[in-house]
Amino acid sequence: MRAAKSSLPKNEGQSILPRSRRVTGFRSTFHVESAHEGFLHLGVPAGPMTLLTVQGRKTGRPHTTPVGLFKLAGHRYIFDTFGNADWVRNLRTTREAVIGRGWSRKHVAALELDTDKAALVLREIFAPYVASRVRSSFLRMGYSLTRDSTMDDYAREARRHPGFELQDKE
Repeated sequence: MRAAKSSLPKNEGQSILPRSRRVTGFRSTFHVESAHEGFLHLGVPAGPMTLLTVQGRKTGRPHTTPVGLFKLAGHRYIFDTFGNADWVRNLRTTREAVIGRGWSRKHVAALELDTDKAALVLREIFAPYVASRVRSSFLRMGYSLTRDSTMDDYAREARRHPGFELQDKE
Protein backbone atom coordinates (compact mmCIF):
# COMPACT_ATOMS: atom_id res chain seq x y z
CA MET A 1 0.00 0.00 0.00
CA ARG A 2 1.35 3.44 -0.94
CA ALA A 3 1.32 6.34 1.43
CA ALA A 4 -0.78 9.31 0.37
CA LYS A 5 1.04 12.40 -0.79
CA SER A 6 1.18 15.18 1.74
CA SER A 7 -1.27 18.01 1.27
CA LEU A 8 1.19 20.43 2.85
CA PRO A 9 2.81 22.98 0.54
CA LYS A 10 6.41 22.39 -0.48
CA ASN A 11 7.61 25.26 1.73
CA GLU A 12 6.03 23.68 4.85
CA GLY A 13 8.97 24.57 7.09
CA GLN A 14 9.09 28.17 5.98
CA SER A 15 7.01 31.04 7.30
CA ILE A 16 4.26 32.28 5.02
CA LEU A 17 4.28 35.67 6.74
CA PRO A 18 6.14 38.50 5.05
CA ARG A 19 9.55 39.17 6.58
CA SER A 20 8.41 42.41 8.24
CA ARG A 21 5.66 40.56 10.19
CA ARG A 22 7.76 37.62 11.46
CA VAL A 23 8.52 37.34 15.15
CA THR A 24 12.23 37.59 15.87
CA GLY A 25 14.03 34.49 17.15
CA PHE A 26 14.69 36.05 20.55
CA ARG A 27 11.06 37.03 21.08
CA SER A 28 9.62 33.72 19.87
CA THR A 29 12.12 31.52 21.71
CA PHE A 30 11.62 33.10 25.09
CA HIS A 31 8.03 34.31 24.66
CA VAL A 32 9.18 37.65 26.03
CA GLU A 33 5.90 39.50 25.80
CA SER A 34 3.78 36.76 27.38
CA ALA A 35 6.32 36.22 30.18
CA HIS A 36 6.47 39.94 30.93
CA GLU A 37 2.71 40.20 30.81
CA GLY A 38 2.28 37.30 33.23
CA PHE A 39 4.76 38.72 35.73
CA LEU A 40 3.28 42.19 35.47
CA HIS A 41 -0.25 40.88 36.04
CA LEU A 42 1.07 39.33 39.25
CA GLY A 43 2.64 42.65 40.25
CA VAL A 44 6.24 41.44 39.94
CA PRO A 45 8.56 44.39 39.21
CA ALA A 46 10.24 43.96 35.82
CA GLY A 47 12.41 47.04 35.37
CA PRO A 48 10.61 49.83 33.53
CA MET A 49 7.94 47.44 32.20
CA THR A 50 4.25 48.05 32.86
CA LEU A 51 1.00 46.87 31.35
CA LEU A 52 -0.76 49.16 28.90
CA THR A 53 -4.46 48.53 28.25
CA VAL A 54 -5.98 50.32 25.27
CA GLN A 55 -9.43 50.06 23.77
CA GLY A 56 -9.35 48.54 20.28
CA ARG A 57 -10.09 51.01 17.51
CA LYS A 58 -12.19 48.49 15.55
CA THR A 59 -13.64 46.11 18.14
CA GLY A 60 -13.82 48.39 21.16
CA ARG A 61 -12.46 45.56 23.32
CA PRO A 62 -9.57 46.26 25.70
CA HIS A 63 -6.15 44.98 24.63
CA THR A 64 -3.27 44.68 27.09
CA THR A 65 0.42 44.60 26.24
CA PRO A 66 3.65 45.10 28.21
CA VAL A 67 5.51 48.32 27.41
CA GLY A 68 8.50 50.18 28.81
CA LEU A 69 7.37 53.12 30.96
CA PHE A 70 10.08 55.74 31.36
CA LYS A 71 9.98 58.60 33.85
CA LEU A 72 11.83 61.82 33.15
CA ALA A 73 11.52 65.10 35.07
CA GLY A 74 8.15 64.13 36.54
CA HIS A 75 6.70 63.02 33.19
CA ARG A 76 5.93 59.47 31.97
CA TYR A 77 6.73 58.30 28.45
CA ILE A 78 6.23 55.14 26.41
CA PHE A 79 7.80 54.30 23.05
CA ASP A 80 7.03 51.56 20.56
CA THR A 81 10.20 49.46 20.53
CA PHE A 82 9.45 47.20 17.58
CA GLY A 83 7.75 49.50 15.07
CA ASN A 84 4.18 50.62 14.43
CA ALA A 85 2.36 48.16 16.72
CA ASP A 86 -1.40 47.81 17.08
CA TRP A 87 -1.32 49.45 20.51
CA VAL A 88 0.15 52.58 18.89
CA ARG A 89 -2.65 52.77 16.33
CA ASN A 90 -5.24 52.14 19.06
CA LEU A 91 -3.71 54.79 21.34
CA ARG A 92 -3.65 57.33 18.50
CA THR A 93 -7.37 56.76 18.06
CA THR A 94 -8.55 56.62 21.69
CA ARG A 95 -5.93 58.93 23.26
CA GLU A 96 -6.44 57.25 26.62
CA ALA A 97 -5.34 54.06 28.34
CA VAL A 98 -4.87 52.28 31.64
CA ILE A 99 -1.36 51.55 32.93
CA GLY A 100 -0.13 49.55 35.87
CA ARG A 101 0.85 46.16 37.20
CA GLY A 102 -0.66 43.83 39.75
CA TRP A 103 -3.69 45.45 41.38
CA SER A 104 -2.37 48.98 40.79
CA ARG A 105 -3.99 50.67 37.77
CA LYS A 106 -4.13 54.27 36.63
CA HIS A 107 -6.21 55.93 33.89
CA VAL A 108 -4.07 58.18 31.69
CA ALA A 109 -4.42 60.49 28.71
CA ALA A 110 -1.87 59.96 25.95
CA LEU A 111 -0.32 62.76 23.91
CA GLU A 112 1.77 61.69 20.93
CA LEU A 113 5.18 63.36 20.82
CA ASP A 114 6.38 65.22 17.75
CA THR A 115 9.76 64.16 16.34
CA ASP A 116 11.80 66.94 17.97
CA LYS A 117 10.36 66.40 21.45
CA ALA A 118 10.60 62.61 21.10
CA ALA A 119 14.27 62.85 20.07
CA LEU A 120 15.09 64.94 23.15
CA VAL A 121 13.24 62.54 25.43
CA LEU A 122 14.90 59.49 23.86
CA ARG A 123 18.34 61.03 24.32
CA GLU A 124 17.69 61.72 28.01
CA ILE A 125 16.07 58.36 28.70
CA PHE A 126 18.66 56.28 26.86
CA ALA A 127 21.78 58.13 28.08
CA PRO A 128 22.50 55.51 30.79
CA TYR A 129 21.74 52.67 28.35
CA VAL A 130 24.15 53.77 25.61
CA ALA A 131 26.86 54.41 28.22
CA SER A 132 26.79 50.78 29.41
CA ARG A 133 27.97 47.83 27.30
CA VAL A 134 25.44 45.42 28.77
CA ARG A 135 22.48 47.79 28.64
CA SER A 136 23.38 49.03 25.15
CA SER A 137 23.27 45.46 23.82
CA PHE A 138 19.62 45.24 24.91
CA LEU A 139 18.93 48.69 23.51
CA ARG A 140 20.28 47.65 20.10
CA MET A 141 17.52 45.00 19.82
CA GLY A 142 15.12 47.79 18.92
CA TYR A 143 17.10 51.00 18.44
CA SER A 144 20.12 51.92 16.33
CA LEU A 145 21.75 54.15 18.94
CA THR A 146 25.28 54.21 20.28
CA ARG A 147 27.35 56.30 22.65
CA ASP A 148 28.32 58.52 19.67
CA SER A 149 24.78 59.06 18.34
CA THR A 150 23.89 62.61 17.30
CA MET A 151 20.54 64.40 17.63
CA ASP A 152 19.89 63.48 13.98
CA ASP A 153 20.25 59.81 14.96
CA TYR A 154 17.80 60.28 17.83
CA ALA A 155 15.38 62.08 15.50
CA ARG A 156 15.61 59.19 13.02
CA GLU A 157 14.79 56.74 15.82
CA ALA A 158 11.94 58.96 17.04
CA ARG A 159 10.37 58.72 13.56
CA ARG A 160 10.73 54.90 13.64
CA HIS A 161 9.44 54.49 17.20
CA PRO A 162 6.33 56.54 18.02
CA GLY A 163 6.28 57.90 21.56
CA PHE A 164 3.61 59.20 23.91
CA GLU A 165 3.58 61.27 27.07
CA LEU A 166 1.13 59.84 29.60
CA GLN A 167 -0.70 62.24 31.90
CA ASP A 168 -3.04 61.40 34.77
CA LYS A 169 -6.64 61.60 33.66
CA GLU A 170 -8.85 63.67 35.94
